[in-house]
Amino acid sequence: MGKGALALLINGGSENWSSARWKARFDAVCPDRRVVLLPDGALDPAEVHYAAVWKPKPGELAAFKNLRVIFNLGAGVDALTADRSLPDVPLVRVAVSDLTDRMTEYVVLHVLMHHRQELYLRESQRVKRWAPDYQWAASAITVGVMGLGTLGAASAQALRALGFRVVGWSRSEKRIDGIACYHGADGLDAFLRETNILVCLLPLTPDTRHVLNRDAFAKLNRESPLGAPVIINAGRGGLQNEADILRALDDGTLGAASLDVFETEPLPEASPFWSHPKVVLTPHNAADTDADEISKYVAQQIARFEAGGALENLVDRKRGY
Repeated sequence: MGKGALALLINGGSENWSSARWKARFDAVCPDRRVVLLPDGALDPAEVHYAAVWKPKPGELAAFKNLRVIFNLGAGVDALTADRSLPDVPLVRVAVSDLTDRMTEYVVLHVLMHHRQELYLRESQRVKRWAPDYQWAASAITVGVMGLGTLGAASAQALRALGFRVVGWSRSEKRIDGIACYHGADGLDAFLRETNILVCLLPLTPDTRHVLNRDAFAKLNRESPLGAPVIINAGRGGLQNEADILRALDDGTLGAASLDVFETEPLPEASPFWSHPKVVLTPHNAADTDADEISKYVAQQIARFEAGGALENLVDRKRGY
């Protein structure tokens, strides 16, 4: 009896994440397994034992009754956990070192951008104004990291190594050497009151939707050389109340924002975020992970699973991450 097929279901993404490129990658790393690009009218759904997916639509996986494992090709699994028809099989999220390194780069880059007053300096360059402002030390700023999973913990440790004061918050208790970690609803306000630059790397769940809102912004610490606090969201677009962000930027509750994710993507041309002077906008590429590494990771997981080993990075469906 041959090995079960691996079905690929890819919706959206850049050219590097195109369905055809994923098919070529998995053909290369799974040479002894049939790899099928969905939709495929000739495919017998019973043949499919594994599925590697990105942003599948609700119901697209329901037909595969012999499915054994679903692999999500990105870090965010909210599109999958929201699907009530999803087969009740293990769900694995990608957690490769390349993804962690790239997210850490993004977080450090944008914290430093605001800390080193790059918005002011670039505007000075544009108007040919030579007017260096006072620059404070990293130790004058407290960065608060929301979400202390693999990505958040690595980012927090990198920021601490640069001299920033770092605090963290997560839904459940976490411990990271040298970093004050708050958790749960009871710890959220204390965390916000210490934070000058808020970095959000939370997963999107019903409990975290719109966690970045006006009430949270008003609680952020304003007693730093930055003046008004700053937010950086590289998690999911649904974490942010975008109307609240715009109002907070306009009335001074927030001093600036770096946003990599949005509730509607691609971001509509009419969105005020494109031209807002206090916004640094990136097109959901904070951790645009090496897709070749992801395909190898999935192939290794399948091989280990078929040899009787345990799957890594399983998603807790009840928690949503």
